[in-house]
Amino acid sequence: MIKNMDRGVLFMLLSALISALNGAVAKVLSQDFTALEIVFYRNLIGVFIIVYTLKHTAPKLKGGKFHLLFLRGVFGASAMVLFFYTITVIPLGEAITLNKTSPFFVSILAFYLMKEHLSKKAMLALGVGFLGVILITKPWGLSISYAHFYGVLGGFFAAAAYATIKKIKDIYDTRVIMLSFMGVGTLFPVILFVLSFWVTSPPEALAFLFTGLSWHNEWHLWGLVVFMSLISTLSQYFLTKAYSLSKASIIGVISYTNIPFAIGFGYMLGDAFPDFWTFTGIGLIVLGGVLVSKSK
Repeated sequence: MIKNMDRGVLFMLLSALISALNGAVAKVLSQDFTALEIVFYRNLIGVFIIVYTLKHTAPKLKGGKFHLLFLRGVFGASAMVLFFYTITVIPLGEAITLNKTSPFFVSILAFYLMKEHLSKKAMLALGVGFLGVILITKPWGLSISYAHFYGVLGGFFAAAAYATIKKIKDIYDTRVIMLSFMGVGTLFPVILFVLSFWVTSPPEALAFLFTGLSWHNEWHLWGLVVFMSLISTLSQYFLTKAYSLSKASIIGVISYTNIPFAIGFGYMLGDAFPDFWTFTGIGLIVLGGVLVSKSK
């Protein structure tokens, strides 16, 4: 049992490291690609990979709730668009930390939609976590950053995607669920690329959604796009292995190690080192996440 637990922790650490590296690669690409382009190309490659595996080995589960499968794709794709956008405009560590608010939203959605009990410890965890969000966004300034708001909104959509997965994980093959996410994540940017021809003066807060599609001739950039697609798939594999080998509460805590990894990668890429309030906010979000996992 101890051996399996150790392996689970090791797989989660690898997943967290690769996840942070994935964010760092996206940040490098953001110098030449828009956030929407990164999402489009990353998912397009992912679709080909998943379709190949499905042709090689057909899914065995019968499915049956297509509307939930589609919703999973919409929620997951929305979370990815917002996540990559925040990576392009705020420090990598902050973007990943705000995305890690998803466990809080999972607890809230489970309470309202699935009638799961929300203990006093869980409510305390939610309060601690959202206090951390407040410290990171620093709302006492002249204005609240759209990017920080979108970072938290991305965490909400990620939580909605996880909640949907719980409803369909026993009727759909994992690869089919991934395909729904990547398929919508490819189609959604295409629709926005087309709309950008007509929406020429969008509100500032939504301008990142109507940037159009550009072609890039630099081969090293395409190499980074392919590399990002491969390592994100590898990160998901390690994540799945981790949860299969150890307790979810332990793995959930270890998953927060991607925050210091992200801060390190971000600093190497030129991000400012987090100030006192940001560090305190990150700490509170991690503490809240730990308390949420312990309350289940």
